[in-house]
Amino acid sequence: MKLHHYKVCVEWEGNLGKGTQSYSAYSRNFLVRSDDHDSTIPGSADPAFRGDAKRWNPEELLLAATSACHKLWYLHLCAVNGISVLSYEDTCEAVMEEGHGDKEGKIVSITLSPTILVDEKSDTSLAMKLHEDAHKACFIANSLNFPVQCKATILVEGHQTRPEDAPR
Repeated sequence: MKLHHYKVCVEWEGNLGKGTQSYSAYSRNFLVRSDDHDSTIPGSADPAFRGDAKRWNPEELLLAATSACHKLWYLHLCAVNGISVLSYEDTCEAVMEEGHGDKEGKIVSITLSPTILVDEKSDTSLAMKLHEDAHKACFIANSLNFPVQCKATILVEGHQTRPEDAPR
């Protein structure tokens, strides 16, 4: 077994002068940074929990990590299987339930909805199947305790319709 270690610093920026004297006395803002990266991610709570809507919240970061991991595996699998991906965009969604049993809340599902453009020489059936393989390989999806679905759309360069809508 090979182990990989990841390290980030999450720094709270929310002391508005009186710390956490009350629930409304502090900001939920934080920064995520790493010695390995030049950029810093500004974070906060979801606006429903007194957060700043202009900053990334933990739920969005989890969703983005899940989508990015799937995409990276998918692109790898396409490259080694002769599928030429020209573009990939995922408009994904997570669902969180609040007040779930004895817990405050939890993410209950993620749906990935990537739209992939492949060149006209690519096997669109194989391109679609590789999403299943990417899901099985995704480190993030393998770490979650809720379902992650993938509803992909494959488009072919130069065609206005999806392969499954084309006349036979």
